[in-house]
Amino acid sequence: MLKWSLSVAESLRGLVMAIESSNAGAIEDTVQSWQDDIEGRVRSLQTGPYARILKMARKPSKQEFRQTVIVCGIGMFILGAIGFVMLWLMDSAFPSFFNWLTE
Repeated sequence: MLKWSLSVAESLRGLVMAIESSNAGAIEDTVQSWQDDIEGRVRSLQTGPYARILKMARKPSKQEFRQTVIVCGIGMFILGAIGFVMLWLMDSAFPSFFNWLTE
């Protein structure tokens, strides 16, 4: 296994050297500009209008997290039930009334 990984590393080392010696400056400049843009956005969040809110934020306790998950789960169940009832109304209860939607 070690012998195989050494041979793979040696072959990859040759590929990396070929990539480094090629003209890859445009890609590096593009990626660097993306990174600078992301870092600038993070810095603006630290000093912008949301800075106070982010400084006051904390990790929720287990009870708060559990309560949030339960409330979100109930909400998702209710939305799914409403969607199912609407589908049932459109397909089974009043198909002629909703026929204009499928034409």
